[in-house]
This record gives sequence, C-alpha cells and structure tokens, in this order.
Amino acid sequence: MNFIDKRKIPILLRKFKYNSPQSFLYTASTIVGLIGGLAAVLLKNIVHWTEELVYSDYTEHYYIWTIFLPAIGILLTVLYIHFFVKKNIAHGVGKVLAAISKTRSKIDKSNTYTSVVASSLTVGFGGSVGLEAPVVYTGAAIGSNFAKYFNLNFKFRTLLIACGCSAAIAGIFKAPIAAIIFSLEVLMIDLSMWSIVPLLIASVTGALVSFFMMGEKVTFSFAIFQDFDKTKFPLYIILGIFCGIYSLIFIRLTRYIEGKFGKFKNIYLKAILGGLSVGILIFIFPPLFGEGYISLQNILGTGFPKAIMNNTIFYSYGKSEMVFILFLIGVLFLKIISSSLTTASGGIGGVFAPSLFAGGILGFTFSRIINVSKFTNVSEHNFALVGMAGVMSAIMHAPLTSIFLIAEITGGYNLLLPLIITSLTAYVVKYKYDKYSVYTYNLSLEDNLITHNKDQSTIKLLNITKLIETNFPRVNVDLSIADFIKIIKNTDKNLFVVEDENHKFLGMIQLGENINLLLDVSNHKDTYVGDIMTVPPAKIAPNDRPTKIILKFDQTNAWYLPVIEKDEFIGMLSKSKILHKYRLSIMESSDD
Repeated sequence: MNFIDKRKIPILLRKFKYNSPQSFLYTASTIVGLIGGLAAVLLKNIVHWTEELVYSDYTEHYYIWTIFLPAIGILLTVLYIHFFVKKNIAHGVGKVLAAISKTRSKIDKSNTYTSVVASSLTVGFGGSVGLEAPVVYTGAAIGSNFAKYFNLNFKFRTLLIACGCSAAIAGIFKAPIAAIIFSLEVLMIDLSMWSIVPLLIASVTGALVSFFMMGEKVTFSFAIFQDFDKTKFPLYIILGIFCGIYSLIFIRLTRYIEGKFGKFKNIYLKAILGGLSVGILIFIFPPLFGEGYISLQNILGTGFPKAIMNNTIFYSYGKSEMVFILFLIGVLFLKIISSSLTTASGGIGGVFAPSLFAGGILGFTFSRIINVSKFTNVSEHNFALVGMAGVMSAIMHAPLTSIFLIAEITGGYNLLLPLIITSLTAYVVKYKYDKYSVYTYNLSLEDNLITHNKDQSTIKLLNITKLIETNFPRVNVDLSIADFIKIIKNTDKNLFVVEDENHKFLGMIQLGENINLLLDVSNHKDTYVGDIMTVPPAKIAPNDRPTKIILKFDQTNAWYLPVIEKDEFIGMLSKSKILHKYRLSIMESSDD
C-alpha cells in the first residue's frame, strides 16, 4: 500500500479547503479536537506525575515541608513565565475572550504549550486552583493557530477556537455536551447548524481521546444514590440562594486579593509570600490542596465523610458533628483565599475546579446541617452534586454548562430538575448584585466584552484606528483667503485642518459650506481662515473605544470628526467608512 507523504498533507488540506469548504471545516474540527483532547490528557498526566514526585513521601518530617512546596511551585511558575514565556498567561478563559474581542481571535503559537507547563508547576506542587482554564487556553491556541496556518478568516478562527476549548473540556471531564454548551454560553459562540456540527465533532473527538488514553474514569465521577424527592424542592431553592451569596463573596474577595497583590513590584517576593500562605492553609486544612477533587471523592464516595479530617489537627475531634460542620465551613471560605492567593501571587490555574469543589462542600454542609437538626432527611450526596452546579453557575455565569456537566459526570439525568432549580437561583442571586462573571469583569472595564448582542459585539470588534485618514491639508489660522485659495488649487481635498503656529488644532474648513464666500473675490483680502473655520461638535481621542466613537457620531450627527491627541491633529474619522467597515464585519461574522 502506498502511504501519503506526511510533508504533503498540509498542501492537500489547503487544496481541500478551497474545493470543499464545509468538509474542510469538519476535518479541521476533528484535527483540532484530536490535538485538544491530547493536550487535556497530557496536562492531567503531567500534574499527576508531578504530584507523585513531589508528595511521594508522607513521613511526619516531610509533611512539615509541604508548607513550602506551593511556594516552590509558584516561584518556578513565575521564573518560567518571566524568563521563557515573557507575557501574561494567567486567567486562561479571560485571555480567550480577550483574544476574540481584541485581536480578532489570534493567539500566539507559544500558548499551545506555555499554560500546560505553567499550570503543571503550580497545581503539581499543591497550588489551590484548577487545570481547566489553562487547558481551555491551550485548546483555544491550537484552534487559532490551525486557522492561522490555513489563512482562515475571523469567523472560522473563532469557531476553531471554540472547537479547541470544547475538545479540551471534553477531554478533562469526558462530558462532550457540557463542553459544547461552555463554548456557546461562555465564549458567546452563536448557536446555529453551521457552528454546532464542528463543535460536536471536536468535543466528541476530545472525549474519545481521553477515553482511550485514560480509561472510563473521569476527573471525578459519582453515581446518584437517591432519586429527586419533589417535596424537597424548596430546599434546593434555599441552597441556590446560599450558592449565589457564596459566589458573590468568592468573586469579590478574589478581586480584592488580586488587587492587593497586584501592587507588589517584586514578583519573586509576591510568589514566596503568596505561596507560603497557601502552604500554611493546606498544612492546616489539607482538602485545600490542588484541585480538591480527591477530597470531594473522599467525602462523597467512601461512606465516611469525616475521613476528610484525616491528617489534620482536628482529627481527634472527629466524633463531634459540630466540629465537623465548622471544619467544612472553614474549608469552604478558606478555599476562596487559597485559590485567590495562588493566582494573585503568580500561579497559573483557574476557578473551574475551585468552584466545583466549593459547591460540593457547600451542598454537603447545607444538607448535613438539615439532617443533624432533624428538620427533615435529605440526600447529602445529591445536595453536594447540586451545590457544585449552583456555585459554578453563579461564578462563571454558565448555568447550562453547570447543569449538563453534573448530569454527564453522574451518568444520568435523574437530578436534572434540582440542578436547574439550584443553578438558576444561584445565577439570579449573583447577577442581581454583580453582573459580570469571573471571566468578564476585566474585559467589561476595558469595554471589550463580547456578548450575544451581535450589533454591539461587531462594533467592539471594529479596528477603527485603521480607518483614520491622515492626509488632510493643514492651514494656519491667520492665513488670508486669497492665499488659502492658492492651496485649494493644488489639492483635491475638500476638507482642511486649521492650526495655530504651535500646531494646536483649532478647527476645520469644509469647502462645500463656504463656496459662496470663496467665490466672492471682494472678501479675499479682509477675510482669514480663522473667520470661516468651524469648531467640530466633538473630538475623538486615539484611545476611545469603538462604542464611544459611534455614540459621538450619533449624538453630533456629524460625518467627519477629528482625532486629537494633546491638542494635536492626528487624523480624521469618517462615519461612512465606519459604517462600511461595520457592514463588512457583519458579513464576515455571520453564519453561512
């Protein structure tokens, strides 16, 4: 049999792209899904090997040294980023959203591996964060660079970014439906048959890669022990309220800690202080270690939930229900601090896993208190699972992703109704007091947040700086009309910029508005440029956001507005050119 030369495969794919675009898209989503799934498997295994290497000896003497290990991991991460990566790769999902809105879905090639290395160091040494955000960023970089290699446009690049993200999440959790919904809900991908088929292909491919290489078990898996008791639905609403309040605290405390640590100028001191703080917290509360999935499995899967207190200073009080509940509440709130400290001090990871961990602890604690009080009897196991969806829904503003993720990892949809009730309640409570998710807050401050409102999103994606016209004639304010007419004869422009002797912008002249005066020769000697110039109704700064620029045009009803920086004329923006660019962008991003 004659095999195809591997060196010819890219050439064949390029020809395939032009001959059969739809088939090429399906092939591309399969390849991106395959590589994205491999990236997820690779990351999980690297972290597992790192943990095995670092935490292999659990003697009492060595256990004390675990205080320092998170600091070592974060410091190594900071060194790697500073000397090798040389750019900020934190908050992976936020970086993907920023790439879509700010760089038209272009992600640097180095991001196909940098987040994998950095997060492996952070989480492998005990950093209290998750791996999902880094692997999502990795999957997005794979999709973006595949599209770049084949010179695909913005629409296809964005779709392949979503395919890479879906494949990565499906590879981590083996939950292809939740992975697709994540791209639709968090990455704001439009739902249509044009987009859904490639997303399905990529997510299923990523999940299959993970199945074949890691077996049937997922990152964490649980079975539903009891069916949903419909008489208990008010308790699921109350749980949703608690999840929403907890998520609000989580978000605001995280922003506060990251804001404080952001003021540190010495990145090494910041890494050591933050890492040691995380190490101390883990030493006192071991469940805070890493992603936290092992602790969740211990509390829900062993039948002895108090085993979570093993190897802690609270172990001797394990028989006391009060101490156990207080221990869980302590873990619940210290998880926020440990997770925030990990990322704020320079570690690489996401809040995907911390939100699931915290939600599981919250749901279990809530149900445990109910059972201990003998108010009624509820399933602690089911409440823990529903709590995961509740907190994740509120923190990420992704209720559908949360619902289907828990439904898929439990192997059934028996809890679908309580998952919907709690997730929706948590999201509404959180949204009432904070309208931005953990991923979108910083983008909202920059007015670069992409939403499902295609009109607003298209405006934000416009690169208006490229539309600035600079080749307008400049005339002095004291120039006589007679001399001005001489300049007019040597140019084809009908708009002139008026400046003083220091090149300070004063106004502009449109020939059409002054044609009668210019034709009247009797006014040429006694009239000057300053007499006929008009001051524009608004000025545009070079750093003005597209939405603000469009608003200025709408408010002034002008067709031309000057771009001014420190009183100096930079160029002119035309409303007609902006509208033309807007139309082209709508056509480019619309579905076929």
